[in-house]
Amino acid sequence: HSSRAAEPFVAVNCTAIPETLIESELFGHERGAFTSAHARRLGRFEEAGGGTLFLDEIGDLTPGTQAKLLRVLQEKCIQRLGGNELIRVDARVLAATHRDLETALKQKQVREDLFYRLSALTIRVPPLREHLEDIPDLVRHCLTRFSAEAGVAAPSIEVAAVDYLQRQPWPGNVRELENVVRHALLLALNQPIGLAHVQEAHARAERPPALTP
Repeated sequence: HSSRAAEPFVAVNCTAIPETLIESELFGHERGAFTSAHARRLGRFEEAGGGTLFLDEIGDLTPGTQAKLLRVLQEKCIQRLGGNELIRVDARVLAATHRDLETALKQKQVREDLFYRLSALTIRVPPLREHLEDIPDLVRHCLTRFSAEAGVAAPSIEVAAVDYLQRQPWPGNVRELENVVRHALLLALNQPIGLAHVQEAHARAERPPALTP
């Protein structure tokens, strides 16, 4: 609903990028900046110009990268690797992490100034175990989506099966629930999903089969 809604949304998984490449990924580079830099490359800040840059797992950035990111957030300018030009950037920055950043602050793993720069508005996403009442709706949503992917009609699910799912702790959160529902859908073979189906799917999720070489 913001004025940036029609502009680019650029997502970056901070854990998937080696430390040696993260600066190039975020800020871009000029041709010849390093051995494999055969052409200029725009960084994610420039790609998100006017829109939103989403930095996922920001708590895993190294202190050196945190310092460079802080400078960009403060000055609204970047400098491509190998370049001298200061380039103004205009991107809203959203950041997410699975880590407890307040604990990481105490352990000096996250810069305090970066933490306060990013935490102007904090949205806590609770674990699934704290909103088990949503499981029936989540299960129906998963069944609709997964059955459409498989090209079959969405099956019904017994009340006892849903009750069982609501009593589980779900350490893997919604991803774990999705996996169990998908597995139960396959076990049911186009029949209504019963308690036995979800129990077997859940047991297999907790004890994945051994892989043989």
